[in-house]
Amino acid sequence: MQAFTCLDGLVVPIDRSNVDTDAIIPKQFLKSVKRSGFGPNLFDEWRYLDHGEPGQDVSTRKINPDFVLNMARYQGGEILLARENFGCGSSREHAVWALLDDGFRAVIAPSFADIFYNNCFKNGVLPIVLNGDVVDSLFDAVESTPGYRLNIDLATQTVTLSTGQSYTFDIDVFRKHCLLSGFDEIDLTLQKADVIKNYEQTRQQQAPWLFSAVGRN
Repeated sequence: MQAFTCLDGLVVPIDRSNVDTDAIIPKQFLKSVKRSGFGPNLFDEWRYLDHGEPGQDVSTRKINPDFVLNMARYQGGEILLARENFGCGSSREHAVWALLDDGFRAVIAPSFADIFYNNCFKNGVLPIVLNGDVVDSLFDAVESTPGYRLNIDLATQTVTLSTGQSYTFDIDVFRKHCLLSGFDEIDLTLQKADVIKNYEQTRQQQAPWLFSAVGRN
């Protein structure tokens, strides 16, 4: 997993409350279990004027010119600005995969659905909860300032505006450590590879019949 330390990124606004995971990545794209390839279908039903299917060449589709991801001023965005209860609905991890695959490393909102919030940390996306009034002011700033950027520093847990004003955010200590180190659950397990190997060797000596039974299968 790619580590998250600091990010100076272009902000893309999704000015809707209760955006669910089916809006983030519609159900027909959930057939793949790979973490890549979902980016072009992020917010598919809002991004395009026609119905999308897996494997379809998106370059031939009719885009919605009024949707933010299709606007020139938001190309290359890395920070998604959202409203309350972002990521509600089903527990599909594909929603975070789609955001990451389309270039987003952080999401700022007044609140998140719990499962989506947890899935972000497992995939290297930083979900930041800021006060609703602060989020309102950020939406105003993004709308009035083309190319609006924010600086996010995970070590200091701050979001800094171009004016120099900063807002702090809370994050669990362990989750912060994992993001800074680029550790997902597999990486964390592999940190104990020697301990696991020693346990398996000891267990094989203590109960060899278990391992021979596995070998016969």
